[in-house]
Amino acid sequence: MTDAQKSWPVMSIAEANKALTAPGMPYEMDTANVRGLTLRVYKNAPPHLRVVFEAGRAFGDRDCLVYENERLSFENQYRAVATFARELSSKYGVGKGDRVTLAMRNYPEWSIAFWAVAILGGVIVPLNAWGTGAELEYGITDSGSKVVIVDGERLERLTPHLDVLKSSGVAAVIVARAGSVPLGHAVDMASIIGKPDGYASLSDVLPDDPHIATDDDATIFYTSGTTGKPKGALGTHRNMMTNLLSAGYAGARAMLRRGEPLPQPDPNAPQRAMLISVPLFHATGCHSILVPMYAGGGKLVIMHKWNPEDALRLIEREKIHAFGGVPAMAWQVLESPEFYNYDTSTVESISYGGAPSAPDLVTRIKQQFPKVQPGNGYGLTETSSITTTNSAEDYQHRPESAGPCVPVCDLKVVDEHGKTLPQGAIGELWIKGPNVVKGYWNKPEATAASITDGWLHSGDLVRIDEEGFVFILDRAKDMLIRGGENIYCVEVEGALYAHPAVMDAAVVAIPHKVLGEEVGAVVQVAPGKSVTEDELKAHVRKLLAGFKVPIKIELRNEPLPRNANGKILKTELRNDMKKYAGTGAA
Repeated sequence: MTDAQKSWPVMSIAEANKALTAPGMPYEMDTANVRGLTLRVYKNAPPHLRVVFEAGRAFGDRDCLVYENERLSFENQYRAVATFARELSSKYGVGKGDRVTLAMRNYPEWSIAFWAVAILGGVIVPLNAWGTGAELEYGITDSGSKVVIVDGERLERLTPHLDVLKSSGVAAVIVARAGSVPLGHAVDMASIIGKPDGYASLSDVLPDDPHIATDDDATIFYTSGTTGKPKGALGTHRNMMTNLLSAGYAGARAMLRRGEPLPQPDPNAPQRAMLISVPLFHATGCHSILVPMYAGGGKLVIMHKWNPEDALRLIEREKIHAFGGVPAMAWQVLESPEFYNYDTSTVESISYGGAPSAPDLVTRIKQQFPKVQPGNGYGLTETSSITTTNSAEDYQHRPESAGPCVPVCDLKVVDEHGKTLPQGAIGELWIKGPNVVKGYWNKPEATAASITDGWLHSGDLVRIDEEGFVFILDRAKDMLIRGGENIYCVEVEGALYAHPAVMDAAVVAIPHKVLGEEVGAVVQVAPGKSVTEDELKAHVRKLLAGFKVPIKIELRNEPLPRNANGKILKTELRNDMKKYAGTGAA
């Protein structure tokens, strides 16, 4: 242990923030007028995604993406992106502001499609690949997408909906890795860019510069609503560029708190490698992993499907420096019976968020990865991923906290009327900064209800301590998080109510050590009707994606508990359902 570590912390959070954001420092502050608001911004943030993409070509023959036995260099991806973007522009008319849906599992083509749309100034619309055909159709038509890019699995789900998509204005459906799924009128992506082993021979000519502005639209990420259909969070290039710098902030702050100097850029330093275990269609996967890894010249290792033993194999084979995602992945790796059969000595960072995590996870990580600095954070789709970060010694001292906010953000805690509460009080967290999205696509009323004078209403109940560490206590919105997937209870309740034997229904979280929470439900069966738990699960599975199906449905004949206002007492039901903790999927 160094003298600096013995005397940790050598400076406060405020002092570290001041040092890192001072003139001439990597996180130097500036101000900008953003939609009529004067906000703090990172002075050194790139202006938009096209600049980031073009700069990435300098990494040349380095591995950019690794998928199973495929390797894609920065140069070869650059050529594939340039070729695909030219086709989108010249044949399908995709240009600045046009929406393009992307719905596929984590394949290298996801990255190629993302960058191709970005450099055209288009708006990428990543949809949840776990969604049903109807759910995918809604995102495509609601966003007004001009082109849809999918894989074979998603094409199969969308096949019954293709006539609706065509009538809504979709000019083409482009398919990567169709496998045995019939193409029909869809276009094979390989017919445009060829196979990976031929990317090196593709032209490197980019489409004409669309003159992207920092505050132009860049993404629409759909987030489930507590009522009605999902809402598309409309993000800008500024949102993504802000998150690009925020992604490295926690590490820099930890070094100063430890008393270590910030490292100088070293072009000869070994390439960093990260194993991605979360979907690219989430803000975390796209904003906080794909873009920062590309910008930093890192190697991103993609798994076809999450499996802790496969993760350990890849950590050894690819000399992985960092992995994480949600607490579920960390737990599964730690508890794998194969853990000690692999060399995990290259791992330096394990970070996670997006789901509740047990404080003893930090202890386990330090036991099995002695040199790792674990970390977590907090953010929303509407904050373009990162809002707060907690890492290294700060996380070990406050493992139940999501950490302080990044320096471009302001936080406040308010009561039910929006009145600011004193420090330490419990209330709803509101967030302001250049990472907050413009609003919800074509939903001005929802935007007005969620953003007040630039302050995003998070829907999360928190307290903030004297140093600015945020402690998330509960969710004001009726939502649970299963392994990083947001599940809104009202949606599952609606599916249950659609069954004729269901008189009343309430969906609540069942705690799970690995996944954080699982879906549970309590149902009052209608008088004179009968139904089994398995029948209800099958019913829900027909209407919703599989991860939303309750793992336990408790059937009752008596009314569900309600308060004087007629609202179901979910706190009481949550306590009742705790007896099923650990009985669901791992």
